[in-house]
Amino acid sequence: MSWEVPEVFLQRLGDGPGRQRVMEANGHLLLVMHRPPKLGEHVRAGRYFWRSPEGKWISSDLGQGPSAMLKHLDEYAVAIEKLEKAENDAQSSEEYFRVISELAPLLRATRNLHETLQKARELSGNDRLMINYRDRSYELERSAELLYNESKNELDFLIAQRSEQQAASSHRMSVSAHRLNILAALFFPIVTLATVFGSSLRHGFETANAPYPFLAMLVVGFLLGLFLNWFINVPIEPKPRKRPGIDARVPRSP
Repeated sequence: MSWEVPEVFLQRLGDGPGRQRVMEANGHLLLVMHRPPKLGEHVRAGRYFWRSPEGKWISSDLGQGPSAMLKHLDEYAVAIEKLEKAENDAQSSEEYFRVISELAPLLRATRNLHETLQKARELSGNDRLMINYRDRSYELERSAELLYNESKNELDFLIAQRSEQQAASSHRMSVSAHRLNILAALFFPIVTLATVFGSSLRHGFETANAPYPFLAMLVVGFLLGLFLNWFINVPIEPKPRKRPGIDARVPRSP
C-alpha cells in the first residue's frame, strides 16, 4: 500500500483483509471493508478506504472522493435487489434455498458494514458524510434482514404446505388400502371354497342366445368396477384431535 498513512495501520494489517473494521490514528481513518460476497466464496475480497485528517477520501479500487464509499454501498444495494427479484420469482423450495444461501453471507456483511461505519462515525465526530454513510448502511442491513426473513418464511410455508399435501395423500392411500382389505376379507372365504370344491354350476347361459350373456356379464362387471372405484376413493377427512385445555368450551353464565 503506497498511501501516506500512519505506520501503525500497516502494522495492524495482515496478508488478508480480515474482518471489517476501522482504525484511527492522528486524525487518519482507515476502513477495512469487504466487497459484496458471492455464493461459494469462502475468502472475502477486501477493499480499503482512507480518510485523511483534511477530509480527503481515497479507496483502493473505486477512485478518490466521497463518491467512492457511495459506489461501495451501491454494490451492496444492487446485490440485494438481485436477490429480491430472485425471491419474487422463486416457486420451488430449491429456488428459495438458493436465495437464502446467497443472502446469508450478504446479511452478515451488511451488519458488519453498518457496525464499522457506526464506529467510524463515532471516531470522526459529527462528520456529515460519515453520518450519511452510516445511515445508508443501516438501510442496506435492514433490507437484507427483511428479505432474509421473508425468504425463510416462504420456504417454511412451502415445506409445511408440501407436508400437508403428503399427509392428505397418505391418508387417502391408507383409507383405500383399508377398504380393499375389507373387500378381500369379505370375498376370501367364497373364493377359497370355490377353489377347493369347484364352482362349475350349470345355469343355462352356456348356450343361450350367445353372445348376449357374455356381453351382459361384461357390462355388469364394468358397472360393478365403477362402483368399487367410487367406494374406494370416497374421501374421508381425518377427525381433528381435541387438545385438552384449548378446545374445551367454558359454559357461559346466563
